[in-house]
Amino acid sequence: MNNQQLKWLYLILLSLVWGSSFILMKKALLGVTPIQLGALRMIFTAIFLLSVAFPSLKKIQKKHYKYIVYTSLAGTFIPGFLFAFAITTIDSSIVAILNSLTPFNTLIFGATLFGFVFKRTQFYGIVIGLIGTLILILNGASLNPNQNYWYAFLIIIGSVGYALNANMIKKYLSDLDALAITTGNFLLLLVPAIIVLVFTDFFVTLDFNDEVLMQSLGYLAVLSILGTGIAKTIYNKLVHISDPVFSSSVTYLIPLVAIFWGILDDEKLSVLQVFAGIIILLGVYLVNKKK
Repeated sequence: MNNQQLKWLYLILLSLVWGSSFILMKKALLGVTPIQLGALRMIFTAIFLLSVAFPSLKKIQKKHYKYIVYTSLAGTFIPGFLFAFAITTIDSSIVAILNSLTPFNTLIFGATLFGFVFKRTQFYGIVIGLIGTLILILNGASLNPNQNYWYAFLIIIGSVGYALNANMIKKYLSDLDALAITTGNFLLLLVPAIIVLVFTDFFVTLDFNDEVLMQSLGYLAVLSILGTGIAKTIYNKLVHISDPVFSSSVTYLIPLVAIFWGILDDEKLSVLQVFAGIIILLGVYLVNKKK
């Protein structure tokens, strides 16, 4: 299978896995707090990766570690907590749609900070996507008055982190194996995540007879191993064989999967929100349109 075929295969796999991760976070939050979810997710993923991919760390050279630190913070640590807090107040399907801003941010920061070039049609795509996002937020606030849509800005900030992560991997870590990048990220995050977890009341309230908590930890285990450890490795590989904008466009397919799970979980979705999602997808098409 050549790189052209592989990049589309990776894109589809990631959309299925990450599209399901939002409902997993929502279910996990029934038994843990957002901070605990973010910390536990990193700890579980780190343990998994270090147990199966520890030898890959030998490939990391001294020149790489600065960017390993940057990508671990921008692509995992900060967004991990922001998304966990947002899902406590906004439907998981809406969070997934808002995450579609990532390709736009990838393009903007790629052009302004990393020297990547973009076309006029891609700029139009950015504007159209932002319009769709604004409609989504405003209509969601009126449709769900009990939900605090100010939390939508946490998703926007998280998408900026993902955008910086993709551009840094492409520009500064393209010579490093994708598995080594992911394992290195979580090796660095393991201690900070444990410290964060210690400062919550998780170990004080931990009860192995608590059925809700055990189910939450089960959801977290699936989310960490499949949705974070394996998926991030595939994503880093995708960035290597394509480009940051194409790789981040997976966030346009993620909502299709997330909306499916959201409907099954009785989440509300209006016709106007569907229309806003289509506008965002049009923006994606323009961002990725070839000459």
